[in-house]
Amino acid sequence: MLIKSSTALRSDYTSVSNLAHETGDPIYITKNGEGDLVVMSTDAFDKREERLEQRARVLEAEARRLMSEESFTTDDVREMLKKKYAHA
Repeated sequence: MLIKSSTALRSDYTSVSNLAHETGDPIYITKNGEGDLVVMSTDAFDKREERLEQRARVLEAEARRLMSEESFTTDDVREMLKKKYAHA
């Protein structure tokens, strides 16, 4: 876990920014010794958001499966796609 003070962020933004880009990890910013903010590169944030969205989709699919909604195996889907694109 990377931790920097708000003073470090104010006085040396460039090094904090470089650290975030180099490591890809979030940097916890403290204010008066207490946690205040989390800073991360936009690339790391986008990747994190993508993983969270994927996880949410998997959980939603699992919930539907548990509620006995119709589901398909990979073989089922492969066969449906073959039929759909057979005439293309």
